[in-house]
Amino acid sequence: MSGYLENGQWHDGWYDTRATHGEFVRTVSGFRDWVTADGSSGYPAEPGRYHLYVSLACPWAHRTLIARALKKLEATVPVSIVEPAMSDQGWAFSATLPDKANGFSHLHQLYTAARPNYTGRVLVPVLWDTQTRTIVSNESAEIVRMLNQAFNAFGDERVDLYPAPLRDEIDRINQFVYDNINNGVYRCGFASTQAAYEQAFARLFEALDRIELMLASSPYLVGRSATEADWRLFTTLVRFDAVYFGHFKCNRNRIEDFPHLSRYMRELYLVPDVASTVNIDHIKRHYYISHPHINPSRIVPVGPRLNFLAAADQAGGSQH
Repeated sequence: MSGYLENGQWHDGWYDTRATHGEFVRTVSGFRDWVTADGSSGYPAEPGRYHLYVSLACPWAHRTLIARALKKLEATVPVSIVEPAMSDQGWAFSATLPDKANGFSHLHQLYTAARPNYTGRVLVPVLWDTQTRTIVSNESAEIVRMLNQAFNAFGDERVDLYPAPLRDEIDRINQFVYDNINNGVYRCGFASTQAAYEQAFARLFEALDRIELMLASSPYLVGRSATEADWRLFTTLVRFDAVYFGHFKCNRNRIEDFPHLSRYMRELYLVPDVASTVNIDHIKRHYYISHPHINPSRIVPVGPRLNFLAAADQAGGSQH
């Protein structure tokens, strides 16, 4: 299920792909302000002031959780988690997974609290300012950079996911991965014509083949340690065999079939504090239940066996 707000009113409805010849086109984020260390943006970095709203199922929200964990910002930026399966009003909270900052029952209420006449999709992640009671940003890539740069006084400043000497190369690889892999799996899964699906499928696996070749000679996408480029790819890879391979028909190969990609994914998963951000149960329940036009039975598959989880269990590092 999905939906959108129009002039502050909720409407249940899927993306209309007729105007794009069956191709899925992602919505542009509607809130694009910034938290800065010095407050020059109007949003100064302060402990406890900002609240992060996420879905554990969503790869875009997952990026922000990883950045928050690696920067040791759990106490500085509290988090609320939505239910994995969307309701007829989109992302929802519950007694088990409450909205800890505002007590709302649905995420769309947060959007209209920030902008009463908001028109657009209701997306995660959301960075909320509890002081001015508005949304700072719902653009995951920018939230990651805020967490990486603005909150060093309150977290681990030794961790830098976007080091200055590598930024041009990180930006280049980010764009390639986003266009062809991060969003590529969605263009396969949400395509509504055979031609659109096959075009997205070809681009996706050409890109994965290229990344596989890169990783044959380098442990990371850019530089000698993991940067945001690696974590942005990781959140797609960790969902691939469990969801995208079957549910989104991305079925030429599993990630497990790529020697270097699968090794890379396992090693990133074993980085301290990362496994705790991965919830395969939420991931599977969200996709298989929330997309009845793809999976009308809403049956959630029991499999597959995910070897990266088994490897982590043996290493004593998994939390899933």
